[in-house]
Amino acid sequence: MIALTKRFSDTFYKASKEQRGLSLVSTLWILTILSVLAAQLLYSIHIEQRTQRNFLDRAKFHYAAKAGFEWTLAVMRTDQTPFDSLGENWAEPIQGQIDDGVQTGNLLNYQVTVTDEASKININSADVGLITNLLMQAGAPQDDPLTQELANAIVEGQPYRTVRDLARVEGMTSQLLYGTQPVANTQTGTTSSVTETGVPQATETEARPGLVDLATIYSIDASTDPDGEPLVNLNTADEGQLTQLETQTGQGGGQQVFSQAEAQSLTQQRDFSRFAELMDIRAVSDEIFNSIQSRITTEDTSENREDDGENEESEQININTADVETLESLDDIDVGIAERIIDHRDAQGAFQNIDAIKDVRMLTQQEFIGIIDKITLKDGETRTGLINVNTAPVEVLALLPGMDPEKAQAIITRREQDPPDDSPVLSFTQEEITGNPFMNISQLSEMEEIDFNTFRELADWVTYRSHGYRIDANGIDAAGKTISTCIGVIDRTGSEVVVQYWRQD
Repeated sequence: MIALTKRFSDTFYKASKEQRGLSLVSTLWILTILSVLAAQLLYSIHIEQRTQRNFLDRAKFHYAAKAGFEWTLAVMRTDQTPFDSLGENWAEPIQGQIDDGVQTGNLLNYQVTVTDEASKININSADVGLITNLLMQAGAPQDDPLTQELANAIVEGQPYRTVRDLARVEGMTSQLLYGTQPVANTQTGTTSSVTETGVPQATETEARPGLVDLATIYSIDASTDPDGEPLVNLNTADEGQLTQLETQTGQGGGQQVFSQAEAQSLTQQRDFSRFAELMDIRAVSDEIFNSIQSRITTEDTSENREDDGENEESEQININTADVETLESLDDIDVGIAERIIDHRDAQGAFQNIDAIKDVRMLTQQEFIGIIDKITLKDGETRTGLINVNTAPVEVLALLPGMDPEKAQAIITRREQDPPDDSPVLSFTQEEITGNPFMNISQLSEMEEIDFNTFRELADWVTYRSHGYRIDANGIDAAGKTISTCIGVIDRTGSEVVVQYWRQD
């Protein structure tokens, strides 16, 4: 009995001991689980607190960036110069602070940069030739037929909503669109090369900009002359408007360009697509020639002339000897055309036949240069796609028709030098303007590096001002890290500044 009792007691003790062990293990598991849950809860609370702080910081720095954007808008509204250059206040990075609004006494920093959209190539208005040069600048092979095919495809796809829409054009690559990063070069003395077309080509070790860096869709300019008057559309203006057109002298006035008969002759010939075509305008149009051809000759008829004046030959006028007054007696010929006929005869020699009178040109080179800032070939209050010679980099200027890197660099050197003592730029305070910006397009012709052939090719593509700008405003923390960004593109052509594009990051 005693043995049985002892055996039962031992068994109960062992069972009790095992139960206590299981209880201890269970307790430890429960404590472990509770610890994990507590850690997760604490981590979740920490994450939530960080999220709230980050959200608060992003909200605060977004308003700092937005404040910088609005301040820059105010700066752009006060810009009243008749040109736009990198020597003006807006071209420098704008820095400022605003009150925190949450933490009393704390200030939030912002930094803003402004980019002139007219310093880039507008892919919605560029032709195939300019797009081809643009692609080569971005790294497309010069002699590859695929480059030309891609340029044609880009032009056929116009217009685009953003430059990044070019990614959908067949043949476009990420390298062409977004550029390439610089590659370390162990060799020294590596320099950029220049293609036969004058487009600078980066070496394999250099960073190469992409189309997103070189192109835009937002470049815009007002269709007004340097005095703020509407441009005269030579394709639609009536004879009265044409006769009022004067050369630009920089002194508020100039000489009349077209007489009444010249204006009539121009309207009979016009269908201009490029400014260069103006140099081919004939002083004597086909219509005018048809009305006078029976009365003009290149032969001397004085020996056959009769005193009674009834001989028809006596009524003919020798265009090789007639003076201004005699030429004016012809139908549709006035002093303007008569003087041009004589000037041509003096410079080129006698006319070989009466048809040669149609070789007389309407405009001289100086007259072309003198009116280039007062005319347009398209209707509308704005013009798109023009490149601002005061802000465009050398890489972009070199792409334009008639240009090369040397001519492009000459333009930049000219705009960065000190202005001459008689320059109108000096009428602005030195705090506002630095350098010697172009105040009209005709000033390009004064440069030794820009001959007339270059000037007339360039005239279709350039301006000296801009009305479209990109504003990048950043909210920056104390460590200099960008927390929030506001990006907008503005249009200043109207009485109010219009935000054409907006993005918040």
